[in-house]
Amino acid sequence: MEMMSGRWTAEAAHGWFDAQPWLVGCNFTPAYAINQLEMWQPESFDLVAIARELALASSLGMNAVRVYLHDLLWLQDGPGFLDRVDAFLRAADRHGIRTMLVLFDSCWDPEPALGPQRAPRAGVHNSGWVQSPGIPALNDASQHLRLESYVKDVVRRFANDSRVLAWDIWNEPDNGPEVALCDPVALKAKADLVVPLLNAAFGWARESGATQPLTSGIWLGDWSAPDLLSPIQRAQTGQSDVISFHNYGNAEDFVTRVKWLGAMGRPLMCTEFMARPAGSTFQAILPPAKEYKVGAFCWGLVRGKTQTHLPWDGWDGRLPDTPADAWFHDIFDEGGVAHDPTEVEFLRLLSAI
Repeated sequence: MEMMSGRWTAEAAHGWFDAQPWLVGCNFTPAYAINQLEMWQPESFDLVAIARELALASSLGMNAVRVYLHDLLWLQDGPGFLDRVDAFLRAADRHGIRTMLVLFDSCWDPEPALGPQRAPRAGVHNSGWVQSPGIPALNDASQHLRLESYVKDVVRRFANDSRVLAWDIWNEPDNGPEVALCDPVALKAKADLVVPLLNAAFGWARESGATQPLTSGIWLGDWSAPDLLSPIQRAQTGQSDVISFHNYGNAEDFVTRVKWLGAMGRPLMCTEFMARPAGSTFQAILPPAKEYKVGAFCWGLVRGKTQTHLPWDGWDGRLPDTPADAWFHDIFDEGGVAHDPTEVEFLRLLSAI
């Protein structure tokens, strides 16, 4: 794809998307890491473990993974961090897997810190995940110049790299403690901070010569009409070359949202799905995703320190009452043992069709 100075036209986006195979993959965090920092920091980065897990993804017929970066990793040691990203891309490419790189993320802990990460909290889903940028950096305009440098340096390094599938500029920018508290004042205050930086980050990536499409996935609310979108969602969909979204509902809800977003006239990717107890399963979601030509990325691959096999319930202080053998996310246990062999067989058969 030739470099474009602004948002891709719908025709260019469809041209790119039509040239891809049906994109099916997962959100990838190796089992040894509780979060993005532990995945990538030089003291804990484990390419052998990563390659082993990428082989499992490939064995399912997956051809893409979505992977989170973090601005503090670049601040700590930009060249070393980018070399580790390059090593990851090499490992994924050897297994026929392309990578969507996520630059920013507003989920979970708003105060990230480098160094040894906390141990997982018993019974709690994703108990150590961290935001990027953290709230202190989001609130401090003097740090936005380094965030710009982070985006531009990362994108320039891989702007023409065919191993990079796409750039996810910001994961769920309207997520965080404010959402859980349903505090409209706090939500507006966060949106007022995020929207200008979100728009700027799209611009920084384009200025850096990205030849891959840019996106940021919407996830909250009713998207059936443009005037129902929040300011953040309007920024996300208005800037994205390819429209992406998250959906943890059943097949009917998934198809409804695909039809809503289809009115935007651009290719679609569901960059997060799968919550088994809610009816978001491979068997329910992947057939309509393939029928409607929607790229699909489940959450999780190998059960590990993120504990995303547990339900979201643990975040409100309640221990989950879901049976221990009923996983929420993830596909494999340690050693590559499938949680549900029939599910794995279904994935292999569908991806081979």
